[in-house]
Order: sequence, then structure tokens, then C-alpha cells
Amino acid sequence: MSGNRMAHPLLISLANIDMHIRSKTSLHAYLLLALLPIAKFTHKVTRVRGLLQDQLVHQALSVVLSPLKTAASVGIMMNDPRGNLRYCFTPLAAWIADTPEESLLAGTSIKASPVTMATANEFGDAHRHPPRTAANTLAAIRTACSQCSPADYTSFLKAVKWLQLNGVVEPFWKLWLLSDPSEFITPEVLHHFHRMFWDHDVKWCVAATGAVELDFCFSVIQTLLKQVTGRDHHAVQRYIIAAVAGSVPRKFLTAIRALLDFRYLAQAPSFTTQSIHRVASALQEFHNHKESIVSQGVRGDWQIPKLELLQSVVPSIHQLGAVMQWSADITEHAHVDEIKVPARAGNNQSYESQIVRHLDWLDKCFRFDLATRIWQQTNEGGNGEDSSESDEDEEHEVDTEKTHLSGYSTLTRRPPDYFTISAALLGAESSAQKPYRTFATSTTGFHLATKPSLRLTVDEAASAYQLPDLKSAMAAFFASGDLCFPGQEHKLQIWQKVRVQQLSYHSKTLLPPQTLRAIPPSTANCYGHYDSAIVSLDSQSDWPKSGLAGHSVAQLWMIFRVSRSNSFLAYVQHFNIVPQPSPVTGMHMLKRAVRRNGQRVGEVISITRIRSPAHIVPNFGRAAHPCLTRLSSYELSDEFWLNKYFSKEFYYALSLA
Repeated sequence: MSGNRMAHPLLISLANIDMHIRSKTSLHAYLLLALLPIAKFTHKVTRVRGLLQDQLVHQALSVVLSPLKTAASVGIMMNDPRGNLRYCFTPLAAWIADTPEESLLAGTSIKASPVTMATANEFGDAHRHPPRTAANTLAAIRTACSQCSPADYTSFLKAVKWLQLNGVVEPFWKLWLLSDPSEFITPEVLHHFHRMFWDHDVKWCVAATGAVELDFCFSVIQTLLKQVTGRDHHAVQRYIIAAVAGSVPRKFLTAIRALLDFRYLAQAPSFTTQSIHRVASALQEFHNHKESIVSQGVRGDWQIPKLELLQSVVPSIHQLGAVMQWSADITEHAHVDEIKVPARAGNNQSYESQIVRHLDWLDKCFRFDLATRIWQQTNEGGNGEDSSESDEDEEHEVDTEKTHLSGYSTLTRRPPDYFTISAALLGAESSAQKPYRTFATSTTGFHLATKPSLRLTVDEAASAYQLPDLKSAMAAFFASGDLCFPGQEHKLQIWQKVRVQQLSYHSKTLLPPQTLRAIPPSTANCYGHYDSAIVSLDSQSDWPKSGLAGHSVAQLWMIFRVSRSNSFLAYVQHFNIVPQPSPVTGMHMLKRAVRRNGQRVGEVISITRIRSPAHIVPNFGRAAHPCLTRLSSYELSDEFWLNKYFSKEFYYALSLA
């Protein structure tokens, strides 16, 4: 916690709270239930000290959770949010923990799976072993106790070793109705997915590719990574396939890609029968090719507990729903709010009581401020009078700046809604500058800065952006719409970036806006910076449900508007898409579209034909060219991978369509 004080926080939440609400740390859906002791035993044998610590944890949990165990058996009357009494039962639905903690909770040794009957030598099997039910574990405990007294620690440890137990005699979940470790111990995204990828997949790729070569490939990819530490560990997943493609054997890459597909598919917020089948198929594809990792000499055996736990992902989805809701990311953030911050607010004395008082104080202050704010807003809205007058000696003044509430409960920051803003601008007279800088289609919202970055003539823009065919591309666009091509007296208003907002693939909820940049060459970057985008071939499309059907990939070179025009346009350079994705990388290959004279194919389009940002990565082949840099790699390359792993939403659009 703090000040050389250690405890194991036990947090509690309700499984019937909506997944999206419970997953937001700012909404404080997890509360501190207890601080479990971390004792230091003096026995001279290390394994005995571990046994005693495990038994102490289960004894403490049995005491703390006994009211819930009783309520699960006989029920308890509780108030719902409307104040109605409900007859409730409290089975243990899920327990979020890392892999060692799961073994501790299940009462198993680290050489056995906490949820199935698999042992260390079976962790790499391509099928799921029978579940390790509570009845199985309790029967094994009785067998161990019949062979040796639990009070004889050394002998008892020898007895439980062959039964794959950790020595706990009275597990806390014993007699907890409808609560079985094989069901409530769930797959956990942070450790079972992201941490496993970093601890194993990355090391395999480094060994197969070479650390120097892989570092160089990452250095020339335009990524979001600055330093690969901490939270960026799982972000390496976005680029690893494109970075090693071509430099490792095909079957090796297929195994790595299949395991990555499994992780992306399993993190979906909702599932159908078909999508669950995709998850299972991806894991099976990895097992079909995993021997290539061994033959490459980067792995000797498959005694990886997290690998065996992946076999329980599909059963967990059937039993408890999406695995994304069981991520330790949320509980680790809750540890800070519920433990570390209150501990630091004290005087390093009586930690437990001070933490409880601090949390109680925060809760009461938040409730009081919330009630007074609701009263104030209701009073002002009901009679229209100025309610700001109050007694001078009022002890607590309502803060209309919301500073009190934000201090006790962090408010959720919502992304701007370009769709609603666009509809509001079109639905009523607005004083906003026309044409409106915020506009939307049925699938995509757009936002431009009020003032453009540049004002240039067509010839000046063609020179600044090094686009010799700009004038002819503009002429073709205006001719297609029976419009007059603007003369030199009409300057172009040019923007260097546009914000693009989409709806999520599964739920059609708003996603945070993303930025597309089109920055011309400068002294700092002689190549410029041009992002890529998914472009609709016509004005109507069903992105993201339709995938690449009816779409192309293009590089955005210029965002502009002709003065006195009501349309925002974009100059793009197209890529030719290889129709079928590679069976090895799972990604589409892109090649620059060029004319017979070698000039790139450019086109002027309405900006509303852009559907989504598209991340591309140069195809390095067997080894990246040593002259490439982060600034030059995209301009000097002609072949690219359409990197569907850049984000989960982009992955679902390209993989599930």
C-alpha cells in the first residue's frame, strides 16, 4: 500500500451491472470489501511458509465472505434502485485474478490448471480437458488428509504434491452454493492475452527475426509507440505481424498470426454462434502450426499455464458472456482509488481504519453534493427564480462549477458527437460559418478547423504538395459533376488534418474521433506526412459491416475547398488491393496504383467518401532496407500491408464482414 505496509485488497462488484458501466473505472463500480493480511511466517522451510500463507488467505476469505455464502443458500431481502424489496441470492459469478492467484483460489498447484484437470505436460494440448470441479478438488483434499495429517506440514506437502494441490484444506468456496472454481475463475484479458503475448509471442519473434532487425523494423513504421514499456506492451500486437512478415518461416508466422486472431476475436463485446466458432477455429489453427515454433528452436516445450487457460475462453463466453468484462485493468485502477490514494491521505498510522474513514468521508460528501445539486437544479427549473441566494452562514455552499463532484467521482469524458452536431446545424439556422465545418454521412462524421491552414492557388498548391496532376484531377472531378473548373482567381483553402468519427462495429455506439493528416513537405520533413484512409467507391456504403466490398484504400494528400464552394474535397492517391488476404499474414497486400509512365494515380474526391482511417505498413520482405527511416519509409515503398491489427474496430470491419 504505502509506508512499507502491505495488504491484499479485496474488491467487490455486481455481475448484473451492465458490462460497459462496470468496465469504466470513472464510474466506481468496484468497492473495497476487505484488506487481506500478508503475513510473514517464521518456519524454516520455504514451502511450508507458502502453505501457511495460502491457508491464511482462504481462512480470511471464508470469514469476510460468509454473509454472501449464507445469502447464496437462503437468500436475503435487498432494496433495488427504486427502493423495492427484492429476494436476492449471491452466488460467486466471477473472480478476476492473475494466473498465480487463480491457482491459489482453486487450491491447485502451479503445475496444474486451476479450471481443468490438465497438468503441466498437458498444457499444450489442442483440446480442453475435463473441468476441475469443486467436487474433484474436495475429493482430492479428502484423499490427502486420509494419507497424512494436515498438521504435519512437511509430510502433508508431499501428499498433496502428487494430487496437484497447494495444501489448502478448507477452501473458501466450500459450501458456497452455485459457486464452482471451474466456472467463476474466468479468462483474464490483461494477463492471459496481453501479458502472454509479451512474455512469449514477442520473445519467439525476436528469436526468429533477430533483435536488431525487429527493432529497426519498428523504428521505421509510423507507430504510436515511443518507448515499449508498461502500457505499450500490448500495443506491440498492432504491428508485430507486419514487422516480421517475410523474415520468418510461413508456418511460424501462421502460428503467431492465428494466436493474435484468437485474442482479437475473443475481445469482442458480443458474440454470435458464428463469431464464437471463429474464436475456436483461430486457437485450433495455432495448435495445428505450433510445432513450427519448436522446430525454429525458440521454444522447447509447451508448459505455459496461460496457453492452457485459453482453452477455457469459449466455454467462459457461453457461461458468463464477453471476456472483456473480466479484465484486471479495471481492478488495478480501482486499487489506486480504493487503497493507495486513501492510504497516502493518512498520517502513516492505523492504515486500515484511516482508509475506511477516508472512503466513508468521500462517499458521504459525494452523496451530499449530488443531492444538493439535484435540489438546486430542480428548484431553479421549477420556479424560475434565482436560487443563488443563501444564508451567509451556510456551512456548505453548492459548487455550480462541479468541482466538488469531480473531486469525489471522476466524471466520464464523452467524445464529441459529430453526427448530432451535424444534424443540429442542418436542422436550424445557425450562426456558425458556412459551409459548416462539422458534417456527417450515415457512417462517418467529419470535423475541420474553422480556419484553414493554407490559402494557395491551384498552381501553388501543386508545387507545395508536389502534385503535378492536381489541376487535371480537379478538372476531371468538376467535369464529372457538370461544374465549372475554378480559375486562378479562386484560391484553395487547405487543411492539414481532418477529424473522423465512426460508429462501433457491434453496437453502433460512438467511437472517439481519429485524426487524418495531410501535411506537405517541409524543411523538418522533406517527405511530408500523408495518412491513408478507406474510401467508398460511391456515395453510399455500409461500412463497417460491408468490409472492403465497395471500397478502396487511398493515401490522403490534400484536404481543400475551392473558395465560394460549399464542398470539401480531397486529393488522394490510390492503392491496388490484392483481392484475397494472405493466408499467412491474414492481411491484404497493397500496391501503389501507377500509370504506364510511372506516375501515381491521383484523384479528387468529395471528402465525404472517406469512411475510416486505414493503417498501412511497408512490406519489408526478408529484411528492411537499411536506408529507410520513419520519415521516408512510406514514401520510398511501393508495397504495403493493410494492417487490420491496428485497432480492434478496424480488425472487426476487415475480418468479420
